[in-house]
Amino acid sequence: MKVIIVGAGSTGTQLAKYMLGEGHIVSIIESDEEKARHTSNRLDCLVIHEEGNNLEALNEAGISDADALICVTESDEDNMIICGLAASLYPSSSNENSKPASIQLPWLKRKSRRLIKIARVRDSDYILKNHAIWQEQKILGIDYFIHPDAEAAKAVLISLSHGAMGNILNFSETPYEMGSITIEKESTFDGLSLSDFHSFIRDECIIPLIERGHDCFLPAGSTVLLAGDLIHVITRKENIEQVFKLAGRTKTPLKRIGIVGAGHLGSLILEGLLTPKTKDKRFSFFGSLIAKRERQITVIEQDYSLCRELASRFPETLVLNEDISDENFIAEEQIGNLDLVITATSNQELNVIAAVYLKSHGVKRAIAVVSGIGYKTIALQLGVDVAISMNSVVADSILSRLEGTGIRDIHSLGDGSVSIIEVEIKEDSPAVEKPITYFKLSAGGVIMLVIRGDSTFIPQGDYIFKSGDKLFLIAKNGSDPEIIKVFGTQKKD
Repeated sequence: MKVIIVGAGSTGTQLAKYMLGEGHIVSIIESDEEKARHTSNRLDCLVIHEEGNNLEALNEAGISDADALICVTESDEDNMIICGLAASLYPSSSNENSKPASIQLPWLKRKSRRLIKIARVRDSDYILKNHAIWQEQKILGIDYFIHPDAEAAKAVLISLSHGAMGNILNFSETPYEMGSITIEKESTFDGLSLSDFHSFIRDECIIPLIERGHDCFLPAGSTVLLAGDLIHVITRKENIEQVFKLAGRTKTPLKRIGIVGAGHLGSLILEGLLTPKTKDKRFSFFGSLIAKRERQITVIEQDYSLCRELASRFPETLVLNEDISDENFIAEEQIGNLDLVITATSNQELNVIAAVYLKSHGVKRAIAVVSGIGYKTIALQLGVDVAISMNSVVADSILSRLEGTGIRDIHSLGDGSVSIIEVEIKEDSPAVEKPITYFKLSAGGVIMLVIRGDSTFIPQGDYIFKSGDKLFLIAKNGSDPEIIKVFGTQKKD
């Protein structure tokens, strides 16, 4: 797959690094000279120091035969304009000669293929308030808008719906979820061999990945679970709480909730907690992610203007114009009595420190929103219950929208070296009518879920591959060639 990424910030470079590891062809356009030079030194791909709306730069990056254009600059307007420019230059992928008659550039010719255009847009006014319009009409020719705060807020709400006991990943169109939880000392799982695992979880359940210290590995039946291991468990949604309980986490009612930070992210989380499912176009962006019930919500924010705005929008919420690091304030307002705190400021260091600090003062659960995978790992090691990586949820959202190879990378795990991948078995795949033992990767891999028609199941030893089966599997980055060989999925030229 050929991809052009405009913007070499943390999200852009994370996307590029991930896609390069999977064998895709990546070109990056970056207007900042220092960022462009730094990215060129770090990544083995074409990096162009130029504005993303420069036609020659787009041509040099390979826009004429690219599969996707991903715009993740710091400017919402630039991201939309660049995508709109590409859509204007190539209004129809079905006609390779189609182009505006007024533009006579020799290279303005595109092969017959669809160019997917994705724009990251942070401003809620662009997306959330007009979501229905953006969805129904491809404004500026843009296929997908990615709103970082909305993606992070959805991740927070999904985790909260399970008691904020660990990170949760939903598998769309299936009754299964992946729960990621750290095993507590002296819990049922501490010292348990995986061969004995199903004596405690009798329903369909699998542990496809374990993170132990700095290692991330696919376990075998002889693997023994240890306290401190971060395990990733696939099971039905109704079993997640039982798994967390056996790992040492018991679900407690989350009635008293604190949100630190009243910016876009904090207000979206608050809206998700308080707004019932209605026809409100702005809130329909989330839908009904969690059951609504009576809650006492406190918002803590240093910026007075943000406090006043949020208080007027949500009069039922206690909004405190205070500094979360003030120990006297925590004692006076009895913040330590909260069931859950969600730290959602724009400062990831503050989010981690505040979450750990408040837990030490008696808060039962803590969710921290951070930027990158590194801080997510640190937060979990320091005792934060759930850490949401903004860059990861944005990258996952973008990757899930890329098409054309038959292989879709939908989520990265651990240090980013392992991924959950979605594959659909075609009629001419060599795997058709073969047993599950036919699936073998040199670096290891696990088939976690199979969707066949209207049913979804965890495959057992007698599973036979069928045409049309959709598989969710875990594999090391760079395994695409082997997966293609096994399942016969061909990449585009």
